[in-house]
Amino acid sequence: MTRIIGVAILGITVALLAGCSHQKHEEGMKISPSEIPAAVMNSAKARLPGAEVTSAEKESPHGAVVYDLELKQGGRKYEMDVKEDGTIMEIEKQVQSSDVPAAVLSNVKAKYPNATIKEIMEVNKVSGKQETPIHYEVTVMDGGKERELVVSLDGSKVQTEAEAEKGEKK
Repeated sequence: MTRIIGVAILGITVALLAGCSHQKHEEGMKISPSEIPAAVMNSAKARLPGAEVTSAEKESPHGAVVYDLELKQGGRKYEMDVKEDGTIMEIEKQVQSSDVPAAVLSNVKAKYPNATIKEIMEVNKVSGKQETPIHYEVTVMDGGKERELVVSLDGSKVQTEAEAEKGEKK
């Protein structure tokens, strides 16, 4: 009986550790710029000449390795998701509030009236050299809590990042 309980506890422990390990791969692991593969760096440098990598994470969503890079070029912030083979999947570009439709700002303010906008990123899907804007990510401070919002290009839809991810999985 003691042996059965011991085996059951061991099985549960292994399952929990595997779940934690999977979660870590989904969220990403911070890496130094020197650990970024050459194919990834070459693509980033070709797309944003002279940009400096300020942060990097190695992620494994759905088993595929993707590098999430944060970069600065000419004082402007960029984020880039790049596959291990150097294929750029997505680019986020920092934009000023004056560069987005008024409805984006007014609908964020309507949903979060006490919030202060900290940053706006235009999110673009990439296919070859073609970039297509798909939405904005608006970071706000609301009651001392930072929130990342996903806002449609026309401003008609404002969601938290978690709400937007749930919608994608449906």
